[in-house]
Amino acid sequence: MCQILVPYISDDEQSELEAEFGLPSDDEDDEVVDMTDWVKHGNQISQKSD
Repeated sequence: MCQILVPYISDDEQSELEAEFGLPSDDEDDEVVDMTDWVKHGNQISQKSD
């Protein structure tokens, strides 16, 4: 079902996208924020002090 929602792109289009935006593997150094607690507690979590 979800494959129906994803448009087909040719290899040329994919290459253009990768050249313009980079590859997902290039983003590994970006900071990732775990939003699990935020979602579980209805968008209300206390500030934790380390």
